[in-house]
Amino acid sequence: MHIARTIDELREHLAAYRRPAFVPTMGNLHDGHLDLVRQAKPLGDVTVASIFVNRLQFLPHEDFDTYPRTWDSDCEKLRAAGCNVLFAPHERALYPEAQTCKVHPDPALADILEGHFRPGFFVGVCTVVMKLFSCVQPRVAMFGKKDYQQLMMIRHMVRQFALPIEIVAVDTRRAADGLALSSRNGYLSEAERAEAVQLSKALRAMAEAVRSGERDFAAIEARATDALRQRGWQPDYLVLRRRADLRAPAPGEPLVALAAARLGGTRLIDNLEIDSMA
Repeated sequence: MHIARTIDELREHLAAYRRPAFVPTMGNLHDGHLDLVRQAKPLGDVTVASIFVNRLQFLPHEDFDTYPRTWDSDCEKLRAAGCNVLFAPHERALYPEAQTCKVHPDPALADILEGHFRPGFFVGVCTVVMKLFSCVQPRVAMFGKKDYQQLMMIRHMVRQFALPIEIVAVDTRRAADGLALSSRNGYLSEAERAEAVQLSKALRAMAEAVRSGERDFAAIEARATDALRQRGWQPDYLVLRRRADLRAPAPGEPLVALAAARLGGTRLIDNLEIDSMA
């Protein structure tokens, strides 16, 4: 696996390839990230991953400085998964000057749910992804469905800018008990880890209510929120939304249940697509 630390080095190494398949990450890799790498391999003529903890998407009170950085382990995992090139720039290499030109996504999608609770988050996400796309120039890019709103945002950005990139969505990888894999799961204590599965259970209960024919969506959301709050969680949202645009649900349309809640000091997110309704 070739490791490139600068944009020039990356571009020089990739010059011989026509169809890079790209997996952007912030490191601290788990099996969900490695699924993206493995599924990327047959889609391109070179598989590229990036590790970059992007300061622009962290709010001042969030965990940029303490975000887990596990370089040696990450490199071993990427090699084992068959990654060909790792782009791991230092901050000054990717942002040699203050990044005053930024991508401001559509507020109708960017300012709800995650964007409401983390103002400016998607500006940081879209800006770094656009810059990474410029560096790698992939023809295929892999994103996990766990970050559902982010996936929609990236697809919208690629479509709006007519970028020649196919965005491939990969299903959420889960632990045996159903907890969505996340780099932030490492913050959980042993007791919190045992409790964390309640988030995916809440989503499944919401989905089952919809599938069984219940159409009072607000009541379904309130029930799930109250159930978590009674267990000591601090929910930001547990909602049902249209898959097409994350707006308010309507009967007969494909839906997705989305959740974000804090357990102790750790904020977890998850979602569940609802494939059929009675």
